[in-house]
Amino acid sequence: MLRVILPLAFTLFCGAVAASPLHGIAMHGEPALPPDYRHFSYVNPDVKKGGKISYGVVGTFDNLNPFILKSMRTTARGMWDPDYGNLVYESLLLRSRSEPFTLYGLLAETVEWDEDRTFVQFNLNPKAKWSDGQPVTPEDVMFSFELLRDKGRVPFANRLSLVSKMGKVGEHSVRFTFNDKADRETPMIFGLMPVLPKHAIDPETFDRTSLVPPLGSGPYKIKAVKPGESITYERDPNYWGKDIPSKVGMDNYDQITVQYFLQDTTLFEAFKKGDIDVYPDGSPGHWATAYNFPAVSTGAVIKDTFQPKLPSGMFGFVFNTRRPLFANTKVREGLSLIFDFEWANKTLYSGAYKRTQSFWQNSKLSSFGVPADARELEMLGPIKDKIDPAILDGTYKLPVTDGSGRDRNVLKKAVQVLKEGGYSIQGGKMVDSSGKPLAFEIMTQNPDQEKLAIAFQRSLQTVGIAASIRTVDDSQYQSRTNSFDYDVILKSYVSSLSPGNEQLSYWSSAARDREGSSSFAGVADPNVDTLIKHILTARSEEDFTAAVRSYDRLLLSGHYVLPLYHIDQQWVARSKRLGHPDIVPLYGYQLPAWWDQSVQ
Repeated sequence: MLRVILPLAFTLFCGAVAASPLHGIAMHGEPALPPDYRHFSYVNPDVKKGGKISYGVVGTFDNLNPFILKSMRTTARGMWDPDYGNLVYESLLLRSRSEPFTLYGLLAETVEWDEDRTFVQFNLNPKAKWSDGQPVTPEDVMFSFELLRDKGRVPFANRLSLVSKMGKVGEHSVRFTFNDKADRETPMIFGLMPVLPKHAIDPETFDRTSLVPPLGSGPYKIKAVKPGESITYERDPNYWGKDIPSKVGMDNYDQITVQYFLQDTTLFEAFKKGDIDVYPDGSPGHWATAYNFPAVSTGAVIKDTFQPKLPSGMFGFVFNTRRPLFANTKVREGLSLIFDFEWANKTLYSGAYKRTQSFWQNSKLSSFGVPADARELEMLGPIKDKIDPAILDGTYKLPVTDGSGRDRNVLKKAVQVLKEGGYSIQGGKMVDSSGKPLAFEIMTQNPDQEKLAIAFQRSLQTVGIAASIRTVDDSQYQSRTNSFDYDVILKSYVSSLSPGNEQLSYWSSAARDREGSSSFAGVADPNVDTLIKHILTARSEEDFTAAVRSYDRLLLSGHYVLPLYHIDQQWVARSKRLGHPDIVPLYGYQLPAWWDQSVQ
């Protein structure tokens, strides 16, 4: 039921006519679901809640606060979690996984904004409560933004820099008026901000590590913590939001346990024994050969394949351009040509993968095979001169080798490009004009990454390039990536159908030297900044598509990432005891919508 804010109170605060409260907001277009929707399409609304599930992750943790920089080195999964759900903390709105970027009511029952999105007002659900029974208030929302600005990690710490005015409206509403730093995605991002309880947090100690179970508004409370080993959550029987439409069919277990393992091999052994209930598998070779244990034969373990409708994303070797060696575009391009994908795919993965050619491959946002049209060229302006002509006209493709690992034609081209970057082969070694060898370290974090690094190392050796490989444990990997202490790493860039502010963390100049950001390549290019702005300010679907395609072209022309591969399926092995909905949403399977069938 939509609530109307008193016109006088609203007008006094904003000096404008009140907007109509909305049940949902979309980045582009309108929400697909009507105001009277009952539940999301990808849940089972009639599921019987109960039972339990045990997840397994590689890593460790020494802190339960997911919003501070210290928690990035070790992660307490489930507190605020894109995979398992936000079990303890909640956001103002909840994202539908069957639409590109649409948000519906959660802590906020309705939303108000203007056509230009110069403000957003969140009208809190009067029923929203913390787990101690106290109501969620506008003061909590404002406190959360201020606390995360002062004590939180990026990106939470930066949000209030986009606000010119923040204030309470009426009894249940809070409104943000934006400054000229904000963009059209800003209200959407604000809807996904966590809300924290003002009455239960000491701001002075918020940024310190703690294993004390915190107070939240979410569907679960922490039942038990074994530092570094496991976290057990139990359902809050008094959870305020169990019957609101965006939560129907979600949060179906009485108990959720997250167990931690030092290595993936150990985690998989625990799954085989039944200690872990679900195992997402990203390795074609492992998926094809590792499931010959008794539980699979008896049907106690089931292998599921899901078909999402997502862009490919980008997985590859990332060159740290903060290092002088990789500040040279020609060096990055030449090194990218050397990797023999066909040999690696055949030898390591039985030909299971497809080569990635774009950050948004398999979607209309991709520039691969698509010439830039008039709309794109106008949007690019002089930036088009910075883009490889073949990428601009849609004819560019990464080289296809003969699969030998020593394709002379491709290696010859790579050597020529490296020569343009100031390197040549002398005495069997690739050296610069002063005789300094071209050498670097590849940092990996698990055996699968190490295999890829070895394949790359093997190809590099053929042209006299010395690459060393260092595989480090999870905590060291997190620490070094947070401080950008590496030459080359392997990273995945997840690409959605609605890219936006996350691109600032990946690629903007402002993120380059911000510890803890996702600026793995360390790019600081005003042209990249301009194209991100085009994405964030696009109003029509046509302008948005053109903006993403032009951005895709510029990133590809920069050769910041050596593209590897992708698969267009999701593989998950699960205990037979677990059930899941038949409908697979746009973004693939959703673990918070699964359930324990033994209680049915």
